[in-house]
Amino acid sequence: MFKASLGKVSLLTDSIATIGELIEEGIFKIDKSGISLIAADRAMVAVVDFKISSSVFDKYDIDKEHAVGLNIGNLLSVLKRSGAGDKATLDLKDSKLEIVLENASRRRFVIPILDLSKEEIPPIDQLEFSTSATLKPYVLQSGIDDAEVVSDSVLFEASQNGFLMKAEGDISSAQLELEKGSESLVDIKVDGVVRARYPVDYLKKIVKAAKIADSVSLEWGQDYPMKLAFKAADKISLSFILAPRVSENE
Repeated sequence: MFKASLGKVSLLTDSIATIGELIEEGIFKIDKSGISLIAADRAMVAVVDFKISSSVFDKYDIDKEHAVGLNIGNLLSVLKRSGAGDKATLDLKDSKLEIVLENASRRRFVIPILDLSKEEIPPIDQLEFSTSATLKPYVLQSGIDDAEVVSDSVLFEASQNGFLMKAEGDISSAQLELEKGSESLVDIKVDGVVRARYPVDYLKKIVKAAKIADSVSLEWGQDYPMKLAFKAADKISLSFILAPRVSENE
């Protein structure tokens, strides 16, 4: 048995919308602490790590841990039907997830539970990062949008002086620089100079999580995967591990 009600449905909708940019289907773990999902995209370039605390919900009743396979697109389509002031109730019944949206009316949707095999996920908990920076989400979004104008990848650089994002095309370039102590650069920790390049198309999808976040923390290393963690005051965590794009010329 699992049944939970949420008054602010957008908290769930915005998170699932970002996840859906990368993941088609996944197995949600539902337990007393909340709802979580760890899944990789088909190309194994990015891994999603999502958690929403049970305390976010107005009501949260559960008898045991559940593993619920869902199509992300189907789930998102239902959540997007919610309007301002709607309350959503999630009810796990047999092999289906019932979602009821209530306000002036009561609308009921049923989503099938999928029998998904547990996929191989890269051991993201074993990653050790040498560098970290915390930014305002809109700053990261701006840097990625700038990079997209000139290139399909962007270089992240951290040094004692601050933080840099740089993209170069055949004849054009774009650069975003934040000096240490800048209001937009909340924190930075680095030893020496650390650089790594990442694909813009994935970053464009990932940065849509800025909707839910008060801040975004970046952790990476020299030509090493990057962890992008978007955190909200509402006890929602949405993190991504993104593989680097390594060039023989760098």
